[in-house]
Formats: sequence, C-alpha cells, structure tokens
Amino acid sequence: MTSPDTEAEYVEATNLLYRDPALYDVVQSDSTSAEMCQTLIDLHRPDARTLVDFGCGTGRDLEILAKRFECIGVDLQPGVVDYAHQARPELDIRTGDMRTARLGSRMDVVTCMGNSLAYVHDNEAISQVFATFAAHARPGALLVLCSPVAPITQTEPTTATVDTPTGSATVTIRHTWDLRTQINTMHRHWMLPSGDEARDEIRRRVLFPQELERYAEGAGFEVLDMLDGTGTGLTGPTAYTVARRDDRGDQGARHARP
Repeated sequence: MTSPDTEAEYVEATNLLYRDPALYDVVQSDSTSAEMCQTLIDLHRPDARTLVDFGCGTGRDLEILAKRFECIGVDLQPGVVDYAHQARPELDIRTGDMRTARLGSRMDVVTCMGNSLAYVHDNEAISQVFATFAAHARPGALLVLCSPVAPITQTEPTTATVDTPTGSATVTIRHTWDLRTQINTMHRHWMLPSGDEARDEIRRRVLFPQELERYAEGAGFEVLDMLDGTGTGLTGPTAYTVARRDDRGDQGARHARP
C-alpha cells in the first residue's frame, strides 16, 4: 500500500482538477450529492445533528450540509484543503487519509461522496476505510456513500464544453475497463481557454453492490438501501448506499473482507 503522501501526489499528478481546485469547483457545480445525502438522512435519521465527510474535496457539498449539521470534512489532497480554507473559511476541513484518519469523535452521520471511495483500489485498503467509517460512527449512525457500482464500458470518446472563470474549455473523454482489477479509467484530453492542452486520467475501483454490502456488514453496518441519483431504484453505474451502524457499536463489527 502506498503512503498517504505518495497517494496524494499520485492522485494530484493524474487529475487536472486536483491541480486546479477552482476548476474542480466549476466542474462539480451541478452536483446534487449534498441534496441526495440530506434526503437519505431525512428518511433514515431525521434527528441527526453531527456529520463527518471523508473525501470532502473543496467543501462544496459540505458547505450545503453545514447549514443543517455540525460538520467536519477530511480530504487527502493538501492543495485542495488549502483552497477550501480560502474559499470556505467557515468550514472545519482537515487534511487526512481516510484509511487511517482518527478524529477522536463519533458522529450521527458519516459520508463519503464524489466517488472518493473509488480512489481506494485494493481490498485491504478498502477494509481500512470502512474501519475508519466505523470508528467515527456512534451506534445507530448513518453511513452514506456515493460510488460506482457498475463499469462504464462505452469505448467511443465523448466531448463536452466546460465553462470556466477564464473562458470555455473542451474536454474529450474516453473510458477503459479492466475486469481483473475492477478499475474504470477515464482518459481526458483538455483544450484550455489559454490554448494549452492537458491530459489526465482518473482510475476508479468499481465495488459491485454485494461487495459494498459485505464491506459495510464487516464493519458493523446494516445496508438499508442502494439507489441511483434518481432516487427510484438502482439502474445507473453510480449508487448511493445508505447503511446504519449496528446498535452494539464495535461489538457488532466483523473484519471487513469481501
């Protein structure tokens, strides 16, 4: 397993949006993750007051959630956290690795959205992440995840325009799928407003629904539901998983292996 510093450097080097957090904010401006998270909390734990978000990025979703909950955010990328401190100084956002982070407090809700879980690729590290979720969840707490649960197998490239603070950028995206490692790689070619070109790639581990359920159960969570962004079932490649921490707390957890 790579060290936290090495992992952060790798992800930053291979993802343009982590090197340019302001652009990340623009690209994610239409995200509905915070709203979906609030809907699930209202449904399953309406009395929740405290929340920790692992992989919070620039704090865009956390800013919305903080209007209702006492929140802490954790992200691996120091540059992204520095940007978050400047853009959203009212938020409590800390640099940390969700495989090993221990904040010393337990919350009513633990979240991991924006595909953050998918950046953890090997089974042992995923087990460590779920142990972190359990370490920060009081008995009866909710765990809300957003992660890919099916591969993107489309091979033809697609092109989109992204409005940025300095003008329009064009990005061409191509996907590849490795069944052996269950990793989807998104290859991007950017034409930036400056006229410069940039290439990056994003490698995301797909955890199939029953795998997710096994990891959650192994860490002492009972899966309550899995649904896509429409909120009407599970048909798309990305799912929201909501689970509840066993009322027995740590006594209810088993070692989380698939």
